[in-house]
Amino acid sequence: MIETSKIRNLAVIGHSGSGKTTLTEAFMFDTGKITRMGSTESGNTLSDYRKEEIERKISVSSTLMTTDHENYRLNIIDTPGFLDFLAEVKGALRVVDCALLVVNAQSGVEVGAEQVWEYSQEYELPRMIVINNLDRENAKFDETLRELQEEFGKGISPIQFPANQGEGFNEIVDLLKMKILRFDRDGKGNYTEEEIPPDLADKANEMRQTALENAAEVDDELLETFFSEGDLTQEQFETGLRKGIVNGTIVPVFCNSASKNIGPSRILELINQLAPSPMDLLIRLEKDETEDFESGAPTAAIVWKTVSEGHVGELSFLRVYTGKVESGIELKNTSSGSVEKIGQIFTMQGKNRKQVDMLGPGEMGALVKLKATHTGDTLGDPKNPIKLQGIRFPEPVIRIAVEPKAKGDEEKISTGLQSLHDEDPSFVFAYDPELRQTIVAGIGETHLDIIIGRLKDRFSVDVDRIDPKIPYRETIKASADAEGKHKKQSGGRGQFGVVNVKLEPSARGEEFEFVNAISGGAIPGKFIPAVEKGIRERMERGVIAGYKVVDVKVTLFDGKFHDVDSSELAFKIAGSLGFTNAFVKCKPVMLEPIYDLEVRVPEEYMGDVMGDISSRRGKIQGMEASGKMQVIKAKAPLAEINKYSTSLRSMTQGRGMHRQKLSHYEDVPREIQDKLVEEYEKSRAEGGGS
Repeated sequence: MIETSKIRNLAVIGHSGSGKTTLTEAFMFDTGKITRMGSTESGNTLSDYRKEEIERKISVSSTLMTTDHENYRLNIIDTPGFLDFLAEVKGALRVVDCALLVVNAQSGVEVGAEQVWEYSQEYELPRMIVINNLDRENAKFDETLRELQEEFGKGISPIQFPANQGEGFNEIVDLLKMKILRFDRDGKGNYTEEEIPPDLADKANEMRQTALENAAEVDDELLETFFSEGDLTQEQFETGLRKGIVNGTIVPVFCNSASKNIGPSRILELINQLAPSPMDLLIRLEKDETEDFESGAPTAAIVWKTVSEGHVGELSFLRVYTGKVESGIELKNTSSGSVEKIGQIFTMQGKNRKQVDMLGPGEMGALVKLKATHTGDTLGDPKNPIKLQGIRFPEPVIRIAVEPKAKGDEEKISTGLQSLHDEDPSFVFAYDPELRQTIVAGIGETHLDIIIGRLKDRFSVDVDRIDPKIPYRETIKASADAEGKHKKQSGGRGQFGVVNVKLEPSARGEEFEFVNAISGGAIPGKFIPAVEKGIRERMERGVIAGYKVVDVKVTLFDGKFHDVDSSELAFKIAGSLGFTNAFVKCKPVMLEPIYDLEVRVPEEYMGDVMGDISSRRGKIQGMEASGKMQVIKAKAPLAEINKYSTSLRSMTQGRGMHRQKLSHYEDVPREIQDKLVEEYEKSRAEGGGS
């Protein structure tokens, strides 16, 4: 078992296309796990091995890669950068000890980098930055560095800078070694150290001095030494840097070309030297409590990802925090209360697996075929269970409805969607009995495309995607009464029931109130529940447009019955008819769901976004600054914001994001109500309505 202090758990994060997968591929090559580097363009990388990743040439899932380097164990999680798959990033960041942000030297800080940086802040993670693609023609290291410092703060501290960025890039000035590192151009990652040339010496000395100051400021003794000596020893410099990285005050910046394998081998050395080990950080328990790492503590591990792999079945990826996970032992799922017998255990390199007998504290791997454990669950010692903090996934912002292309596939759809949700809790689904649709919600259109694709590939279910119906409501603005009569004679015993009801508007949110005001036995008491049941059923089906009726008070005040022909069924039908007859006389109106919108956009897009919200019948409620972003708060009808996330990204070049939740219901504009009523009546005439 490897020493916990020698473990480094990292998530490689960043905007889509910044080079995360290629950097991870270089790490695996430089540590001997692969003999040849693949590429995302060729679809042959170790981490992007799934069908949809090869087809789309983007990462859609987080992939665990375990390797060893100079007596250190590295668990590296390559994460997606596409905004639709940010939930994968959240899961990875929950279980690592450091985030390695990759930034493209050509395009600088992009929206994906901003978002994942926020997520890493949420978990209070130490961070490092790699400026990638320095071999490209338009690479701009200094400009990108300034942008990083402006965006993320002055703690951004370069430890390297390129000596010859551009198409001939192969030299890096290293401020820890105070040497220039000249990499061979054969792609093998080897380098030689040479003295820094005179034309770069002033820049190197100035940048090293800044890095020394940053390192000294994290510790009073180091600061005193720096003030008195004007310098730090190499050991003191590294100690200060590492302490600053662990406490989050220093974010070192490295540079490389991952595709040419120029720089990654040195970055691996720096990760070993400077990145935190599992022992450096507090363990996060539920209720936002934290606890110091204890090597002798009972077992506590969290499942951060669940996937279904061919020929293996379900794999549960986990991070062990304390204790150990061994084949053959039983662990308690402290999230659900179930007990799991641990079978095979693997360490992972993408789709490649290596079976091991045990994972110790700080290690990461995968378990096979757990019965009742899903993403976010804690596994612990049955005698001394610990519950770790779960994963807070982004809320779904886009909805679609799905229906089977083949009759009888409803159950297969439900089973498949449930299995996919267990793997990816950031998408949710439910059958809505009111809308009579299966609604699927996710982070974006591509996210839902992937889910539907997996449903077809794994569960052999083909579905049609349609717009989800809007859960409109019907209500009334005035009072009226009416009679409902059901009389039927067809030989033998007939059916007879008459009710008189009064309808009145109730306060918004009171749904339904039924008052029995019958006196003198006009309707026998045994038939009263049937009247109420008939009214409730009519309210569920709607009256003017087929939508649920709400906020109505119904008083049953009179009626007639027949000793022989009256029955519960007759009064149920009479109740429904009486309600319908009165409802149409009470100035019926339709209500629509209004949602709270919180939209985060750069300031330059505010005008366009606010204009778009207004065009969707939205009402701006206010604005406030959040760092460099502006937060627009508004209310808008659900009918107008379906697929809003796609429109917002298009409007803001991918930099806008939003959250939404139901606020209240309010009156539908008359022209929209008239259209809905017309559609309902047409549907009834064609035999499709109630």
